[in-house]
Amino acid sequence: MTDQPTSGERRVAVVTGAARGIGAATVRRLAGSGWRVVAVDRCADDPRVPYPLATRAELAALAAEYPDAVLDVVADVQDLDALRDAVTLAEQRFGGVHAAVAAAGVIVGGRPLWEAPEHEWDALFGICVTGVANLARAAVPALLRQPEPRSGRFVAIASSAAHRGLLHLAGYNAAKHAVVGLVKGLAHDLAGTGVCVTAVSPGSTRTAMLDASAWIYDLPTVDEFATHQLNGLLDPDQVAAAVCWLCSPDSSALTGTVVHADGGFTA
Repeated sequence: MTDQPTSGERRVAVVTGAARGIGAATVRRLAGSGWRVVAVDRCADDPRVPYPLATRAELAALAAEYPDAVLDVVADVQDLDALRDAVTLAEQRFGGVHAAVAAAGVIVGGRPLWEAPEHEWDALFGICVTGVANLARAAVPALLRQPEPRSGRFVAIASSAAHRGLLHLAGYNAAKHAVVGLVKGLAHDLAGTGVCVTAVSPGSTRTAMLDASAWIYDLPTVDEFATHQLNGLLDPDQVAAAVCWLCSPDSSALTGTVVHADGGFTA
């Protein structure tokens, strides 16, 4: 469970990539712990990405599980104005924003960088990097509008690919390294404000993105990925547990750093 402030105030989060996977698991953990959440997802496929993305029905079903605590918002993280609208909604409906979680991401690849089409690079950086930066641009001012002493949190989902090179995924490696660099720089920008900035780097987690990774490597199942992690494949809720703790006031010792929720991949 994720701690609430001692004042009894209900904390509020904005979560992108919320319709499925780690994003959805994070919404469920937060809402189940008493948070109010604005759950954001584009809910549409992207022609640059060769697998289906989350749907409007998935996002609506998630919100329906917590009708008094979760608002579903259809917005693309590449659209800064749309994210600002989502943050404004959180402030208007729930009274403020205490945490922002950038969980939207895609994976594309499967060939050497010099053979990869430019649209793959554009998708990876547009969604995985600019999407994180846009959430920071939209949410950090709201985090800073909270009265002192603050305990605001900005958490980005990076990847174990931010710490090791992976075959035929140079663009994905570069994008996830960029997320870690963004987190480190943003933490310095927010030094002394009470707002902490961290990244979570998951290992292979049972999500649609892992299914896409198996397709990239022409694997019949995702089970091969389990052999590279000491604790086998992860469930999204295991990663969400780390994300939600980082959203809590208890995580105040951590900023500008990465939590390796990777099942031992980088051990």
